Amino acid sequence: MATAKTTPMMQQYLSIKERYPDVLLFYRMGDFYEMFFEDAQLASRELEITLTSRNKKDEAAIPMCGVPHRAARGYIARLIEKGYKVAICDQMEDPKSAKGLVKRDVVRVVTPGMIIEDELLDEKSNNYILAVSRCRQMLGLASLDISTGTFRLTETKNPAAVIDEIMRVAPKEILLPESLVSDEPFCTIFGQDSNRAVSLMEDRMFAFDVSRRRLLEQFDTLSLEGFGCESLKAGVGAAGALIQYVSETQRQKIEHLQSIQTYSLDRFLVVDDQSCRNLELSANLRNGTRQGTLLGIVDQTVTAMGGRLMAHWLRYPLLDPVRIEERQDAVADAIAQMQTRKQLRESLKAVRDLERLGSKISMGHGNARDLTALKQSIQALTAIFVNLEGLTAPFFRYDTDIGVLNELADLIDRAIREDAPPVIGEGGMIRKGYHEELDELIRISRDGKGWLAELEEKERNHTGINTLKVRFNKVFGYFIEVPRSHSEAVPDHYVRKQTLVNAERYITDDLKQFEARVLNAEEQRASLEQEIFLDVRDKVKKRHTDIQDVARFIARVDCLAAFAEVAQNNDYCRPQINTDGTLDIREGRHPVVEKLITAERFVPNAIVLDNRENQVLIITGPNMAGKSTVLRQVALMTIMAQMGAFVPAERAGISITDRIFTRVGALDNLSAGQSTFMVEMQETANIVNNATADSLIILDEIGRGTSTYDGLSIAWAVAEYLHDLNGTGTRTLFATHYHELTELEEQFDRVKNYNIAVKEWNEEIIFLRKLVKGGTNRSYGIQVARLAGIPEPVVRRAKKILARVEAGEHPRVDNSAAAAKKTKPAKGHVQLGLFSSMERKLVESLQLMDVSRMTPIDALNALNELQIKAQSIVY
Repeated sequence: MATAKTTPMMQQYLSIKERYPDVLLFYRMGDFYEMFFEDAQLASRELEITLTSRNKKDEAAIPMCGVPHRAARGYIARLIEKGYKVAICDQMEDPKSAKGLVKRDVVRVVTPGMIIEDELLDEKSNNYILAVSRCRQMLGLASLDISTGTFRLTETKNPAAVIDEIMRVAPKEILLPESLVSDEPFCTIFGQDSNRAVSLMEDRMFAFDVSRRRLLEQFDTLSLEGFGCESLKAGVGAAGALIQYVSETQRQKIEHLQSIQTYSLDRFLVVDDQSCRNLELSANLRNGTRQGTLLGIVDQTVTAMGGRLMAHWLRYPLLDPVRIEERQDAVADAIAQMQTRKQLRESLKAVRDLERLGSKISMGHGNARDLTALKQSIQALTAIFVNLEGLTAPFFRYDTDIGVLNELADLIDRAIREDAPPVIGEGGMIRKGYHEELDELIRISRDGKGWLAELEEKERNHTGINTLKVRFNKVFGYFIEVPRSHSEAVPDHYVRKQTLVNAERYITDDLKQFEARVLNAEEQRASLEQEIFLDVRDKVKKRHTDIQDVARFIARVDCLAAFAEVAQNNDYCRPQINTDGTLDIREGRHPVVEKLITAERFVPNAIVLDNRENQVLIITGPNMAGKSTVLRQVALMTIMAQMGAFVPAERAGISITDRIFTRVGALDNLSAGQSTFMVEMQETANIVNNATADSLIILDEIGRGTSTYDGLSIAWAVAEYLHDLNGTGTRTLFATHYHELTELEEQFDRVKNYNIAVKEWNEEIIFLRKLVKGGTNRSYGIQVARLAGIPEPVVRRAKKILARVEAGEHPRVDNSAAAAKKTKPAKGHVQLGLFSSMERKLVESLQLMDVSRMTPIDALNALNELQIKAQSIVY
């Protein structure tokens, strides 16, 4: 708050800060951005920079910290990563020419969803800001990547679908009406999701009439019919709020947003966020990277735009067989023309990020180096289009004339120097010969140095003072410096300017005339060069639509060529797309696992799923045998096929699938108060409540987090429910250790039993990795325990206990004082006849252990715990 001693500068700061109370204000003062009061305390802590104070002698000293303006981007990036917003307040006039206090104002607010700087962005990921709006029963979603100009809109009645779409878009920032933030399910997801910044706006900002008017002004159209969203009131409300937010934060009209893509959620295969994580589509469960994911396999793109489009295709697989086959045709074409494809991919490497370059230039943030990168990318198009002539698929055709882009490249080539500095105001941007007046000013500035050298030599000869020098500084300009010991030899026409301890400084009429001419030329040169640069940039800006169109085409070509490269290098086949519910894969492989394993050969498997005879497959077999791999590879191949890619199989028929659900193991969510079993049941509930006849369901163990009786009952009931779902059932792969489930085959026509084959040899098992018909009544848990490194005494004791249980006896402590007590065989299945001693707990621990999902350190910890338990048993 201003006080009686508040300076005009601080009053200016406080008035600006009042308009931006919820953001960190970077206030430009000379070569630094300064922060004051609470902003300074927060920034110094988060950025680990020194906190000092202004007016240190005052009782109420003002906390202060600052960062150099040239290094500000790095500091801003760190704050944005932590979820803060930063308002950049710059000097709006040259301090040299300012009368009184320099005018300052906020030129831009940087938020997690409003980033355009390349160094702050992942080149192969979109940086979305997303808005949610509600109009009566409809919920609208609009998402925008300002760095590329991608602007999308949809709406639905289903709140769960909105949450799925939010997770699929993965925005870095979310805009929400104040009235919606407390509503389910939004309050839950936004409360737990700390990785996304949430910005609240007044409800009136989402009103349809106001939002529609904003969009019409933005696109300069009379209606939204051409974008297919005129009647989508909730979606338009969200999109209009986004435009308002962009205008407020960027302090300008964003001219490169010239259209919006309206899409329907029912046009794409849905893989909910949990299933996306379970299948490791784009993020490795262990380290969060792309390594070991499906995206890491299929994304062999060579351009940034292609990489982003590939990630989009992965999250939005198609449902339209015609569109899928159009992509497949292009992939087949590129595979057939291998040499052409190799040359094409090599040419694509020369193309920079046209989408982000175009957007950056359009927003007035592009520098000379950005223009040069744009020029080089346009020049690379010639070779690309020559290579494309060798391909015949329609997706490789670009019918728009790129002549206007070639003209732009020629303009940039003539105007902008290749070695231009990154900062616009430093000069050295414009080529010699482009602008006659600028060349003359540069010559005057350059020749002035020679003239000064000649003047210095002439004056030395004239005065006989060999130590005479012609110098310059910002305070006095140009002057002649003479040592005081030679002051008597100074000519009368020298006019004394300054006296130093050891020297005298003078000026002459010739020097004053030269100074006026040179300094004026320097100022004129800097001003004119910036004017010329901005003129060139504006001409580029006018062709933004052409740049974005060709960028999207290049991205598509890159993705299709990458699909072909991956297919040919990994021996993939073209899947046959059908709509009759049949999924028939012969010699199918897991696209990720087959690339990672080194100790053994990957064993392919066949899978047949349909809605007639093979709708629910019950798959049994021991841990580590490969059940999870088989299940996941079916889901991954379905996704790949509906992306338009080829799949890792000898032959494959893939039916159009509307949703893929997975239940493949869960970690305890203790921070949210949820056990493994609760998470497992929530995932199962989501499946049984939302699956349709066209869905694909992957169940890898359910019911193991509770008692054996409860777990078996739940698993059995779920399998029955899915078989009878809506009277038609849904395609399901159900891996389980409950061997009792194999009895379902006898009771239901569309249930079939399969197992992962193993071979026993010398009391050990060998995993054959082959899926074969029929069930199995053995888990081979003890053999797996031995393979995992369980001590031999524990294994031997477990075998004795198992033998007693299988014989219908209760196990007993094995020592001389204990009397063996035989009982009648337990009713029901022998597997359920468990016991209540320390040995029982040990065996249960072994049975519940999911060795296939353990890391080496997890296995060692589990082994240590088992050994401690085993040592406590008295025999």
